[in-house]
Parts: sequence; structure tokens; C-alpha cells
Amino acid sequence: MYLAHFGLNELPFGLTPDTAFVFSTRAHQEALNTLHVACDSGEGFIKITGEVGTGKTLLCRRFLATLPTNAVSCYLPNPNHTSRTLLLALAAELGETLPATATEFTLLKRINDTLLHLAAEDRRVVVCVDEAQALKHASLETLRLLSNLETEKRKLMQVVLFGQPELDDKLAQPNLRQLRQRISFHYRLGALSREELRLYLDHRLRVAGYHGAEVFSRSAVKALHRASGGTPRVANILAHKSLLAVFGEGGVQVDAKHVRLAARDTADAPARSGFGWMKWLFR
Repeated sequence: MYLAHFGLNELPFGLTPDTAFVFSTRAHQEALNTLHVACDSGEGFIKITGEVGTGKTLLCRRFLATLPTNAVSCYLPNPNHTSRTLLLALAAELGETLPATATEFTLLKRINDTLLHLAAEDRRVVVCVDEAQALKHASLETLRLLSNLETEKRKLMQVVLFGQPELDDKLAQPNLRQLRQRISFHYRLGALSREELRLYLDHRLRVAGYHGAEVFSRSAVKALHRASGGTPRVANILAHKSLLAVFGEGGVQVDAKHVRLAARDTADAPARSGFGWMKWLFR
């Protein structure tokens, strides 16, 4: 594609949450600080919300990577389970192998015993639930009951919920008020400012191996911020398509016209097969 043209070692604007490309925006750093303060203070539930594409999964991975060595991390990326399968998944993350036919009582007892054993070793358990807006009510209630497990000193398990704003709507329902009241720390991820977006684009290009002058002109950054709303995932898609457009012209700098071309294609991308808009570039 355009790697050799721009002197890159890899694609700079991939959609996979790669921690090698981490750019510490104000919002992400504040959220990460919130997570560490909440966990250090022993809170049972912490909530991080944000619109689609604001980097919740990447933040989750950053947080897990920076936990202290005595922490036991459990990552549940697909929470659309029944309460029983959620317990099975949690038990597996804790290193417990149980048959699929195990009863909820058996699962709860094994998890409780494991948590007590880890607490005796002065190890804390942090459970991160990604896409938490997909959790069923029964599963949320199961997590709440698990959070009741504690010693005289602290909780045996801390739960971090990462979800879209729909998670707030779900937790606002009266039958989940007990869980809602236990969330003492929360943070809402916002969009990138225009200046943050400029630095973000430059950072990702440098990580990917670029060493030249700024690729995205000021007008391109302005257009990209307007078109993406400052949402990192959308910005990545538009930046990638903009680079393709410049490559097709044989140029070296992205201008506003390239971003507008990418934005026009992205608006109806689900209904199209791919980069049909590129054909005219290669005539």
C-alpha cells in the first residue's frame, strides 16, 4: 500500500487497540489515574464509559498492563453471558478448571475459596469487564453479589466496568440501584481536541516509522477533526483513507481535500464494497 511511499514500517492507523501506539490524551490519562486511585483505595466497583471508538478497550489494556505485580487481573471481553457462564468465565480467569455442568453454588464456592486464598497471600483481584453495556441484569446482579465477598480489611474482588453510554441507562433502572450505589468512582471519556488530534496523528506516524515533515497539513487536521468529531477510531479510518488518496496522487502531504474525499466515502461505507472512490486516482 503506501508504506514504502511514506517510509513507514507498519500501518499507522489500524483499528486494533495496539498499546505500542498509545498516545496519552488528557481524558485517557485522567481516566487511568481514576482507575488507579479507585483500585488503591479498595473500591468494589469502578465505571468507565465513552462513546464507540473513544478507546475504552485500549484504556482497559493500559490499565491491566500497569497493575502492580501482586494483582491478579481477570479480563472478560465478551460479557453477553448468562450469570452462570459469567461465573465459569471468571473461574477460568482465576485459573480454576470446572466442568460446564457445575452448578452456580459450586462455582460461587470455588471462586470464593480462590479469592480468600489470594487475599491470604496479600494479592488483590481486579476484574475488567469490557463492553459492559451488554451485561444482562442477572449477570450484573451476580457481579454485585460477588463484590460482597470481603475480609474485615478489604474487598476480595474489585470490578471495573468499561461500557458505552447505554451502560449508564441500564444502571439507572430502579432494579439495579443497589449496584449503582456501589459505584463510587466513574469517568466519562470524551473526544480529542483539535490540537490533541494533530499530536495524535503525528505520534502514530512516528511510531510507525515516519521521519519526515508533518504529513497532515493544518487544514487537513481541521477537516479531520470536524469530520471525526475527535473520535479516535473514526479519525484512524479517515486518516488511513486520506493517506491512500495522497499516495494515489503521488503526493506527500494530506490536505483538507483528501480528508473531505475520505469523509464522503466513509459516510456510506457500510453500503459499499470497499475503496471504489479510489479508482479515479489510479487511472
